[in-house]
Amino acid sequence: MRIVFMGTPQFAVPVLEALADAGHQIVACYSQPPRRAGRGKALTPSPVHSRAEAMGVPVLTPVTLRDAEAQAAFAAHDADVAVVAAYGLILPRAVLSAPRLGCLNVHASLLPRWRGAAPIQRAILAGDAETGVGIMQMEAGLDTGPVRVEKRTPVAGKTAGDLTAELAALGAAAMVEVLADPDAYPPVAQANEGVIHAAKIDKAEARLDFTGQATQAERQVRAFNPAPGAFFEVNGERIRVLAADAVEGKAPAGTVVAHPGGFAVGCGEGLLVPTLVQRAGRAAMTPAELLRGFAILEGTNLS
Repeated sequence: MRIVFMGTPQFAVPVLEALADAGHQIVACYSQPPRRAGRGKALTPSPVHSRAEAMGVPVLTPVTLRDAEAQAAFAAHDADVAVVAAYGLILPRAVLSAPRLGCLNVHASLLPRWRGAAPIQRAILAGDAETGVGIMQMEAGLDTGPVRVEKRTPVAGKTAGDLTAELAALGAAAMVEVLADPDAYPPVAQANEGVIHAAKIDKAEARLDFTGQATQAERQVRAFNPAPGAFFEVNGERIRVLAADAVEGKAPAGTVVAHPGGFAVGCGEGLLVPTLVQRAGRAAMTPAELLRGFAILEGTNLS
């Protein structure tokens, strides 16, 4: 098939690669414009942009698809289908209807649960037992279109990074399946019940909340790994918590207590035990390694 691919972050790269490996013709790739990143704030192309260029696929980075010129350029690709994976721009009706088979989206949740920008993180934070990825026929509403196929996976113990990689692979395989025989995967309307919006992550949410259950704080750690990184502040410095366990025990919320191999922090219910931490500009380390050169005294309150 002639495919226009639309995606931006690393999540979308395996989908792009799978389509090419399956023998489809990627006639163009749309991605978000390069952003300033790193200490030098140099303009940096998105992961999809970089990979598409390496594959010899023409890349376009419009700031909008709402004007007539951009829509005419999109239609001129004469695509059989547009494949969308975390692109980041709203697609107007003229774009949605331009390809022969419309636009198919790889969405990282079990719709209608977690429509929106951050389905993976929200599934972890909510304590969902499972999540998944669906191939959705796009329409004008936000993630409201019918679903052609979905794949499921358990959430337990996985970070957002783990699930992102896993769901990207599942989504890539599912998209290849659907495009191999679209008639075998007719679109099925989403249920009217169970609709939940996955709001964009605010960096302030990554500050660890010790007032609730330790299990919820542990979910914060997994949901915000690798970004933006769950953290607490102590001695004027922000410490990221990359991994942690929730265990039974009692201590005032936010209070540091001794624990084998490092330290624990009291929560409203239970204790949070960091197992992998990181200081700004340093490599990840165990709590024991942290404490050798950075004092966190027992009784310190981190709230």
